[in-house]
Amino acid sequence: MEGLTLAVKDVKRSVALYGKELGFKIEVDSTPHFALVRVGPGASIGLLATRHAVPKGTKPATKSQHASIHVELSTDDLDGLYKKLKTRGVKFTEPPHDEEWERSAQARDPDGYTIEFAQGRRGKNAPRG
Repeated sequence: MEGLTLAVKDVKRSVALYGKELGFKIEVDSTPHFALVRVGPGASIGLLATRHAVPKGTKPATKSQHASIHVELSTDDLDGLYKKLKTRGVKFTEPPHDEEWERSAQARDPDGYTIEFAQGRRGKNAPRG
C-alpha cells in the first residue's frame, strides 16, 4: 500500500498538524483542496477537503467514525518521540503505555482521526518486558 487519504474539514489546519507539529514533509500543498504528506519511504497520507471527498448523496463520517480510524505510525523510540511531540504542541489522548500486543501512544488530528504511534515495526513491537 502506498498510502491513504483522509477527508478533512480544513486542509490548512491539517497541514499544520501533520507538517509543523508532527514534522512530516508536505509534498503537495494545494490548500484549500488537498495536501499530500510524506510519512515514510513510499508511504503517504492524502488530506482531501471533505467537500471533494464525500460522494454526492452520502453523509460525512461522524466524529466516532473518525476516531475509530487509526493512522498507525512506527518509531524506534516511542518515549522520546512522545516528549518531542508534546513540546511541539501535539495533544495526546493516551500517553505511552503497554498493551499485550504492543507499546503505543495515541493522539487525535483536528478532524478526530486517531494517530497511533507504536514502538518498533508493526507485528514486531512487543511491549517492554
